[in-house]
Amino acid sequence: MELLPSLLSTLRTVDPETVDQEYNAVRSQTSLLKRDLGLTTETGALKENIKKNRYKDILPYDQSRVVLSLMTSDSDHDYINASFIKGASSDRRYIGSQGPLSSTVTDFWRMIWQHDVKVIVMACREIEMGKKKCECYWSPVHQSAAFGPFTVYTQGETRPNEDLVVRALTVTYQQVTRSLVQYQFLSWPDHDVPYEAAGVLDLLERARNSQGTHTSPLLIHCSAGCGRTGVICALDYIHDLLVTKDQYQFIFTAVTFMFEQALQSSSQQLYSNLSELKKKPTRTPASSTKRQPQQTDMSDTYAVVNKPKQPHPPQPGPAYATVATPRTNSGSRSLPASHHYDNDSGGAPIYSTVRPRAKPSATPIYDIAAPTNQRQGEGPLAPSNNGEYQLLPAERLSQADDDYEDFSSSVTDMTNLCSPGGIGFNCRIQKPRGPRDPPAEWSRLER
Repeated sequence: MELLPSLLSTLRTVDPETVDQEYNAVRSQTSLLKRDLGLTTETGALKENIKKNRYKDILPYDQSRVVLSLMTSDSDHDYINASFIKGASSDRRYIGSQGPLSSTVTDFWRMIWQHDVKVIVMACREIEMGKKKCECYWSPVHQSAAFGPFTVYTQGETRPNEDLVVRALTVTYQQVTRSLVQYQFLSWPDHDVPYEAAGVLDLLERARNSQGTHTSPLLIHCSAGCGRTGVICALDYIHDLLVTKDQYQFIFTAVTFMFEQALQSSSQQLYSNLSELKKKPTRTPASSTKRQPQQTDMSDTYAVVNKPKQPHPPQPGPAYATVATPRTNSGSRSLPASHHYDNDSGGAPIYSTVRPRAKPSATPIYDIAAPTNQRQGEGPLAPSNNGEYQLLPAERLSQADDDYEDFSSSVTDMTNLCSPGGIGFNCRIQKPRGPRDPPAEWSRLER
């Protein structure tokens, strides 16, 4: 639409010579189109139809002429000097017709009834320059007139301006009545143009409003059905193109607006989610938090794991150590096949009792754990009659027995006792730093 002002400016300043050149070009293209499409006018040139033409040299094309199929008498034929004209949105938007003759008025109403015409645009007067240009095919106001089997009644007649007459007509055929509107433009002289365009544009606007949503063709006629009729069809055609372009452009505008709304909604949702994520979690007051009671059962926390079987050279130190074994459900004692855990018994943990050999004041630090494959009666721990293990002399421990370790009590560096390569993994677990208290049997020294 922004190009329209510049287009109008160009049209107002068009050189007449340029218009002549373009008109001649259009006529040449029309001749070529007629030849290429094989357009003919044979039907209108037939002897029985020649008298139905107002002008002998203005005939409808056979390919686009209106064929009358409604027969009201035995003398009716299918010919009328009228053609279908394609519109911007329909193949049969218009019917361009010559002004009816006295001998073709009935055919004219046959055509109107057959195609259910709702609007008629008449672009001529009945008499112009002293010559009959069109037969009157309506009746005086509030009167009826018969045209063959059709009865036409003029309900009313108005003059919105000096250029236009509007007539409300009804036509009855076989007891069926239909309504239609006729617009007669008075200020368009034959072989000439109106003195201004406003009157013609107003005529077309009124005709479109009366047509409304009806799909029937708009009937346009003048005297010959080509000059003024063609101009009105062209103007309405261009109007439809402009409206269609406006609607096409509106689609883009509406889609753009929808995209903007969708993006704005998405952005708001994104910012809302980010704001929720940035909020700090609400802390529960300390007073409302229920503390769990402390557990005193250490059997699920501490365990003694067997050392890897690697030989170590004997070192001076304590010679006696014993490790208590858990009692099974049946009451007998057994040694596990692989690892020994204090909490396997399901009860309170049982810890080893260490007895010094030589120096009463020395406190042995490490225990000698029972081997994983120890059998009863073998090794340094032998069962007694009451089912407990007894201490054996350190001299009975041979250096080939690599299932036991003997460490000296003279170790002073307590920070490196459990370092890799020192005593392996058979290390006494240090006292925990947590809130739990160690069991009473953590380490009982007997002197």
